[in-house]
Amino acid sequence: MTNEEFKDVIDALDDVLESERAALLEGNLDEVGRLLERKEALIDELSQLELASREPLENLNSKVQRNQALLDQALEGIRTVARRLAAMRRVRSSLDTYDEKGERRTIDVTPEGVVEKRA
Repeated sequence: MTNEEFKDVIDALDDVLESERAALLEGNLDEVGRLLERKEALIDELSQLELASREPLENLNSKVQRNQALLDQALEGIRTVARRLAAMRRVRSSLDTYDEKGERRTIDVTPEGVVEKRA
């Protein structure tokens, strides 16, 4: 591969990383998924090259690390929402109380009948 082809791969990967960052900041996880395939293909191309200089890769590495931190934060946000939704479902289906000894008791709240609302 020529120096020009190498530069083209580096530039293409840089563009993908910038697009990935923008998608992460917007919360557009669908776009992040679409960009992943292109990013992997470009990284595969780079891994097969003999490099004369590591400097362009060091710049890309900092962007990869930056994007990984953003992705980690997005995933933690998703986990937090999932935990909150699970807690809300639990609240709807049971009630936790404590007895006189301080032991927790769970009372299942399952509607046995249908409540009809009338105006």
